[in-house]
Amino acid sequence: MAKTKKEAAPATTADAQKSTDCVIKPSSVSPPIDTSKWPLLLKNYDRLNVRTGHYTPLPFGCSPLNRPLDQHLLYGVCNLDKPVNPSSHEVVAWIKRILKCEKTGHSGTLDPKVSGCLLVCLNRATRL
Repeated sequence: MAKTKKEAAPATTADAQKSTDCVIKPSSVSPPIDTSKWPLLLKNYDRLNVRTGHYTPLPFGCSPLNRPLDQHLLYGVCNLDKPVNPSSHEVVAWIKRILKCEKTGHSGTLDPKVSGCLLVCLNRATRL
């Protein structure tokens, strides 16, 4: 048996996602649906909905992996695992000081004696 060479795989999942164009391409043809084996109430479902594959892709935005770091800091949300002793307000103040953000805010207060998930919104994301 001859050994086949393996293709060079990207080092990480992030590299693989960065190298592809993560965009859904528009199509003018709607995919066919075979409803012959569907339950009785859904037999004519394909005739009820008008599905098209056409849409206008907008030139704005980019994939999160291709987004510049300053955009992440301007519109980002950090998902933190808050340790046991500090309060939620202290943790948010630390993040504000470390990332040098103008505004930070959290999604809800966790008691100081509780550890858990704390969402911290940065700058413009505080409007959520």
